[in-house]
Amino acid sequence: MRGIFIAPFDELAEPARVVELARRAEARGWDGFFVWDHVAYREPVSALADPWVVLAAVAAHTSRMLLGPLVTPLARRRMHQLARETVTLDRLSGGRLVLGVGLGSDRTGEFDPERFGEEGDRRERARLLDDGLARLEAYWAGEFLPRPVNGTIPVWVAARWPNRRPLRRAARYQGVFPIDLPGPEALAEIVEAVGPGKEIVVTNPPGTDPAPWEAAGATWCLTGFGPQPTFDEVAAAIG
Repeated sequence: MRGIFIAPFDELAEPARVVELARRAEARGWDGFFVWDHVAYREPVSALADPWVVLAAVAAHTSRMLLGPLVTPLARRRMHQLARETVTLDRLSGGRLVLGVGLGSDRTGEFDPERFGEEGDRRERARLLDDGLARLEAYWAGEFLPRPVNGTIPVWVAARWPNRRPLRRAARYQGVFPIDLPGPEALAEIVEAVGPGKEIVVTNPPGTDPAPWEAAGATWCLTGFGPQPTFDEVAAAIG
């Protein structure tokens, strides 16, 4: 499977531009369209769009591609609100939502206890992530109505190489999104750690040959563009 993976930042903080790119991607046969999820980012990025509003617009203007955030740090969210948002977006898209989750990065400037009141300790964020996933599953299973179109929503867990703790978490869910891989050869360890039947999701710059990654076990090869994508470069890669 092939997907487009963009940060809705700066030039692409304009939602209409992201929607137009998603429409082009679906028309060209891409399988998925995914966006970064941040409330702040380090310089030189200055403008950010809300990923959930952007994804709702994408869902309303496409009909086939999978879509979702990669990744949402559950530690900064309230699970009852996120449960409502995910199911609403899932139903709007006809069951096409994938939820990417992770701890959130200390390097982006958003997990700042003084600025946002966010949890700064990574171990505590890991606990909140696991607790949050358990609550989401309960809400999706029927504690809240309506339920997701397909009964639940696939979860892809981010794992920063070579940390193995997130791989144990990913083994309990539907997919893994490894970050900072040195190359395709590292995928063998990830595939073994998470077990069979999982989505193995990698991202690379435009022009990367996906064949070595697919041979190593990747089921999704995303084309990514870094924190300051432009409309023209994404459109060129889509085409």
